[in-house]
Amino acid sequence: MHYDAETRTLPHNPFKALVAPRPIGWVSALSAAGQLNLSPYSFFNGIGDNPEMVMFSSFGRKDALTFAEEGGEFVCSLATFDTREGMNLSSAPLPRGESEFDFAHLATAPSRKVRPPRVADAPAALECRWLQTIPLVPAGGGEAAYFMVIGQVVSMYIDDRFVTPEGRVDTGAMRPIMRGGYFDYFTVESENRFEMRRPAGGGDAPKR
Repeated sequence: MHYDAETRTLPHNPFKALVAPRPIGWVSALSAAGQLNLSPYSFFNGIGDNPEMVMFSSFGRKDALTFAEEGGEFVCSLATFDTREGMNLSSAPLPRGESEFDFAHLATAPSRKVRPPRVADAPAALECRWLQTIPLVPAGGGEAAYFMVIGQVVSMYIDDRFVTPEGRVDTGAMRPIMRGGYFDYFTVESENRFEMRRPAGGGDAPKR
């Protein structure tokens, strides 16, 4: 079958079910006035590792975006199966200035190099300095509905329980949750992990 926005051959848009599962950026940010916001974003990912950079994409200029720009910093805490209820509650559309941490009964923990706190129960967090916000203008022109926020990671918090003796992070043991389409979520589990190494060169590539 072929689906597009005009023909709508399915009753529900399949886009988010196909670009899935997506990691969740659980973003905390402080405004210039010191107001604290916490919001989960499934349009989130790493976009570079030298230096380390992440992005999240906001539909409209919401508080996380505005506060990241005003304060120049934000933190991405790792959402896990154990923190799923708090993550979901923190997505509620609260009035500006009302704390999602309080609403979702989540404790804060201080960051090391930035002002916004992380989620205390999160097993990992990325402390970021805001770099830029890019309006995502559609191909046909017009006003941007989405805005991509890019930050550079300046420090990473990792719960020691999830660092192996070899110095590797056991991601699966943290049981991060990822977003699918509709109301679906997925978990990452250690037993589903497998390893593949890139070919060393063209001569080593598998024959077709």
